[in-house]
Amino acid sequence: MQINAERLWSRLMDMAQVAPTPAGGSNRQALSDDDAAGRALFEGWARDAGCSVDTDGVGNMFIRRAGTNGNAAPLMMGSHLDTQPTGGRFDGVYGVLGGLEVIETLNDLGIETEVPVEVGVWTNEEGSRFARSMMGSGVWAGVMELEEVRGITDEQGISVGQELDRLDWAGPLEFGRPVGHYLELHIEQGPILEDTATEIGVVTGVQGLRWYTIELTGFPAHAGPTPMDGRKDPSRPLAEILTTLYAMAAEHAPWARVTPAQFRSEPVSPNTVPASITFSLDLRNPDLAVLDQMEQTMRDVVASATERHGCGYSIAIDNNSPPIVFDGDCVAAVQQSVETLGFSHERMVSGAGHDACYVAKLAPTSMIFIPCADGLSHNEAESIEPDEAARGVEVLFGAAMRLLRVDVA
Repeated sequence: MQINAERLWSRLMDMAQVAPTPAGGSNRQALSDDDAAGRALFEGWARDAGCSVDTDGVGNMFIRRAGTNGNAAPLMMGSHLDTQPTGGRFDGVYGVLGGLEVIETLNDLGIETEVPVEVGVWTNEEGSRFARSMMGSGVWAGVMELEEVRGITDEQGISVGQELDRLDWAGPLEFGRPVGHYLELHIEQGPILEDTATEIGVVTGVQGLRWYTIELTGFPAHAGPTPMDGRKDPSRPLAEILTTLYAMAAEHAPWARVTPAQFRSEPVSPNTVPASITFSLDLRNPDLAVLDQMEQTMRDVVASATERHGCGYSIAIDNNSPPIVFDGDCVAAVQQSVETLGFSHERMVSGAGHDACYVAKLAPTSMIFIPCADGLSHNEAESIEPDEAARGVEVLFGAAMRLLRVDVA
């Protein structure tokens, strides 16, 4: 192993001491003083490694190890340091510190690269304090407008712009500047690798997702004297819709995801037939054609079930993120690295969104997963083992060297 596994793990544990939670997790919400403390710790390590440190207008931080060709588009690695309010110690953080460990290993081996090597720390990936996840990478990639993002407020009415100014994070780097390749290392946030005792996930893309708000409308009536057959009760089509949705997920297994949630009935009364039932629906699949088919099935069953029971409906689309297919050369570099190292591996898609989704719009991109205990993430009990952490960074290092065309054999 060429990386320094003890240094990597020590830094992960040091970062975990910045805003720890009582149950062993982390609470460094975006653009808070705790988030700033985590970045300051990381910046100190980066400067000690000889890196320059800069930010762009939305506060994304980039550390840079110079190459012999200063005009070359850098190889970038990265993720985020902000967490959920009751987050774990590794989500995002692992990818940032893994990227720094690649730079440290280049220093240790005395390797000079033609292409600069960077690590990006993306602002507000989690979207917990400010409700726009993957905010920093979204602005960087031109998917979100900076001024719109600066106006987003938290529950106390404090805006992103106010916090960027207070922390002095808005810097001069341009958005969407050229990047040669981008690699993101992450815990899986799911159980597949652990369940199959697989050491590395070679991530080929990210599932497409669509969020909907569905309203089923009936007619309010007294629960006692109103006969069952005479009701326009939206609960009846709801039952048929949910049954069909779960059958659809089974039909398109193993990658289809169907998540109905946020059920609300009006009026809020235990003895009145609801006038309406509203719920959210999250559909996911890595294949765009299948995702389209899933949406059509959903629309068909909502229309037929409500008509059958004398009810009405409306369907609003709240989010439509198409599937992401990662760059073939980047995926191949990860695949070759893991095969050379001899780790067990599986090609897979990510069920969750990552900054890599937006970066992939402008730069060749791929990801690497390692298993996490019980598939838990966004949870204080989130856990990985030191040897798992080291394996992932070793694969990251090998993939980076291939993309940099550096022979370290």
